Amino acid sequence: MDASNALQRLRVSTALPTINGLLWAAGIWIMWVPDNLELQLLLILVIAGISQGSLQTLKAHLPALFRFFIPCVGSIVVMAFAYPGPYSLNIGVGTILYMAWCIGFGITAHREFLESIRKNFEFEELSISLQVQKDIAESAIQAKSRFLAAASHDLRQPIHAQGLFLDVLQRTNLSSAQHELVASAAAACSASAEMLNTLLDFSRIEAGVIKPQIRAFMVQPLLNKIEREFAQQADAKGLEYRSRESALAVHSDPALIELILRNLVSNAIRYTERGGLLVACRRRGSQVVLEVFDTGIGIEASQQRAVFREFHQLGNPERDRTKGLGLGLAIVDGLARTLGHALSLDSRRARGSVFRLAVPLATEAPAARPAPAEPRMAQPLRLRVLVVDDDESVRQSMQHLLRDWGCECHAVESIEDALSLARGWVPEVVISDYQLRDQRTGVEVIEALRAAVGRGLPALLITGDTAPQRLREAVGSGLPLLHKPVSPSRLYRELVTVVPC
Repeated sequence: MDASNALQRLRVSTALPTINGLLWAAGIWIMWVPDNLELQLLLILVIAGISQGSLQTLKAHLPALFRFFIPCVGSIVVMAFAYPGPYSLNIGVGTILYMAWCIGFGITAHREFLESIRKNFEFEELSISLQVQKDIAESAIQAKSRFLAAASHDLRQPIHAQGLFLDVLQRTNLSSAQHELVASAAAACSASAEMLNTLLDFSRIEAGVIKPQIRAFMVQPLLNKIEREFAQQADAKGLEYRSRESALAVHSDPALIELILRNLVSNAIRYTERGGLLVACRRRGSQVVLEVFDTGIGIEASQQRAVFREFHQLGNPERDRTKGLGLGLAIVDGLARTLGHALSLDSRRARGSVFRLAVPLATEAPAARPAPAEPRMAQPLRLRVLVVDDDESVRQSMQHLLRDWGCECHAVESIEDALSLARGWVPEVVISDYQLRDQRTGVEVIEALRAAVGRGLPALLITGDTAPQRLREAVGSGLPLLHKPVSPSRLYRELVTVVPC
């Protein structure tokens, strides 16, 4: 609506109430009978009702309200004093007081109406501003996720190749000093891989590809495993590591519960300088509460929600890598929400912390699950393996490792090269990177090779990509999926699984 149309509508909205008020005033003048008090009171009641209605309908525009109200109600005053009677003075004065009250009420209602409009506009502006800020925040989160995924992918490639080269090198004829240097390099490579795997755990939670495998299992074997893994780290810092024996069984995903406990125990050791930690398990009704106590630096009440955010760390302004990436508690929180288990924290500054995870108590006895036999890596594989990867260092390291295991191995970088090679040399198993050049994927490679050889060719997917969408696509393929950097022992186990030797 332009200014001229708005002005015209305003004039109409003012003129119509004026005409209406004058018509009611004329009606009062025609129907007023000086000596008929009953008729006068009836007219006064009618005008009072009409005027009350006008206060609500015309409060948005005071000139229109007054131009209707004053002629309409004022006509009673005029008629009361124009035709004196026994009650004319009472009627006239009462009507004047009523007019004064109505005018005051109308002005107040008008102000409140304008204030409500102003607040509505402010609310709308605030809503728009919040939406803009939300869009900016979501864009920043997406940009952060893309950056982390790209950085993680680019870092995983050389670390994956480095780990494979080092494994091959460790089995060659080296002097004791050389063995020591290679072991140190392998330890540094393993530390880098551990940090990248922490990023992977966080990315898997963000992508929603973690599907809990719920079953009943005993808690104590898991507590024993965690203690065996971390007791040495605690001893190295002079900390006492204790865990209480438990005969309880829970109903959850043992692998995810293990990951939660690993992060909590690792976090406790990392932020405790003296004293120790306790891992306990106790029953609370239909729940089993897993608890990790420590005597560490503690967490202030104002920080107890923030510590579950990604990359948030306490007491590490210099970003010391030995204190992790600040993702451990974010992973714990994400896994607890994925499992639907309640997670809580009690802590006092400089006194320590206790994290509690409430897990459903198992109502049935856990089924016995024999531990799978670990294949011995000393056993030659003697397989024809085709590796498809667009990174030259990865191709070279995979060829060295697989040939060292007794495999006949060829490595190519594209789907076209793989199909060309398969015409004269049919592989027994394919190991393909998921994301290849020109937006091609390892799934396409495997499907094309299976179509070319005319049978279900065993295959493994390996990916260094942690972008949520890529993870969902790779998991959705249904193929065995490994994440770079892959340890040689893990690769060996997977090969034996897909192609029993």
